[in-house]
Amino acid sequence: MFKKFDEKDSVSGVQQLKSSVQKGIRAKLLELYPHLESHIDVIIPKKDAFRIVKCHDHIEIIVNTAGDLLFFRQREGPWMPTLRLLHKYPFFLPMQQVDKGAIRFVLSGANIMCPGLTSKGAKMMAVDKKTVVAVMAEGKQHALAVGITTLSTEDIIKVNKGVGIENCHYLNDGLWQMKAVK
Repeated sequence: MFKKFDEKDSVSGVQQLKSSVQKGIRAKLLELYPHLESHIDVIIPKKDAFRIVKCHDHIEIIVNTAGDLLFFRQREGPWMPTLRLLHKYPFFLPMQQVDKGAIRFVLSGANIMCPGLTSKGAKMMAVDKKTVVAVMAEGKQHALAVGITTLSTEDIIKVNKGVGIENCHYLNDGLWQMKAVK
């Protein structure tokens, strides 16, 4: 999603949100990520006015008043945390771990294949299809990527071929490189 993303060329505008829209987004985030409830006031304070950065390819990014990039989504898809936010609060997404051999492919933007999730060194949490997950790597502490499962965990194990997780945002992609938006 952010492989060829460039801050100068991709951003089409920044929009201040009404408080009613902000409340709706907060409610949606809590619905998607219930583990975030005790931290939501720190991440998106009620009195803080946040903005949406609109980008080409129908991508929206939530930005707080400090300019930190918090969540993103494409079209009307689910809100997903940026890796910087996920590194601060690593517990609120289910984690899927790939083996060491998959690391360089994930970091180049490739989707995560089923064999990379079922091999020795990989670990999976039970999740349904279309779940937002953190992609971890064997021997690494922080998430490499944020993605959406294309199959349930059961189906990934059964099928064991094809794409298991669609890679949406990974370390050093265009969103990671993007500076704070003021």
